[in-house]
Amino acid sequence: MSFHQEFFTLNNGKKIPAVAVIGTGTKWFKKEETDATFSHELVKQIEYALTLPGLVHVDHAEVYRTYPELAEALKNTKKARNEIFITDKYFVQEKITSDPKEGLYTGLKRTGLDYVDLYLLHSPFSSKEKNGFTIEEAWAQLEELYQEGKAKNIGVSNFRVEDLEKILKVAKVKPQVNQIEFSAFLQNQTPGIVKFSQDNNIQLEAYAPLGPLSKRDESEQAKPFYNYLKGLTEKYNKTEAQVLLRWVTKRGILPVTTSGQPKRIEDAQNLFSFDLAQDEVDEITRLGLTHPALRLYWNPLYDQYNTESQKP
Repeated sequence: MSFHQEFFTLNNGKKIPAVAVIGTGTKWFKKEETDATFSHELVKQIEYALTLPGLVHVDHAEVYRTYPELAEALKNTKKARNEIFITDKYFVQEKITSDPKEGLYTGLKRTGLDYVDLYLLHSPFSSKEKNGFTIEEAWAQLEELYQEGKAKNIGVSNFRVEDLEKILKVAKVKPQVNQIEFSAFLQNQTPGIVKFSQDNNIQLEAYAPLGPLSKRDESEQAKPFYNYLKGLTEKYNKTEAQVLLRWVTKRGILPVTTSGQPKRIEDAQNLFSFDLAQDEVDEITRLGLTHPALRLYWNPLYDQYNTESQKP
């Protein structure tokens, strides 16, 4: 079967691969970056991803502390730079670098890159007192990086509706992306964020899109969801992960996934070798919404929204 790739078109007219197949956070995140914590396994998985056909989408961030691994993999690959889509993120919760501009310049230097394809503010929780800049001022820095060509696209991550509204009031460049936690068991990270982002032509990305598989629910309540999923895997001869990732894309959202297994990385890059019918998409959505919110990240701040997070 010939390779087929799909893209989303961002609000600036640029295209982004419709799945990110190797995220260097979640599974690979580490609290300290030392020689002892250097992950040769992660290097190997990035290198493998970069042997796959098409434009390969790699997602990483300052706080993941995986710049050395990404730099090593990029140094070893034969894939052309224009066949690699790289996302980086600036983390405002912890002062690793002083501000978003220094963060990106540092990341570029450490990875040997001239630019990133997408640069995100990793969270909205910035203040003059804690960070030395407001979230609006942070966004202005991303706009400067965009104008300089150091970030080909810019956006945000984990932003609520009220956070996006703050940015939209001052933005000269509208965010192209909002990356949030999203899965069949968490269909709104925060109240109304999916509809608001889509109504404002801000491309949503989903991290932890396989939450229902990584924390499988064995309860009676969840059986109809998993039984339906199993039926689709048999119908299409695909894995549960492929079906759920494809469901995310059919919702107009870009899944960010990762794995330590090359076959699963290849499966994700080949995600568009099959399609789901609209009634199947709707049924996964419906059955997923019957499950209580399953939030894997940002629990202390966002658990307050759990009852609202499983509303369409």
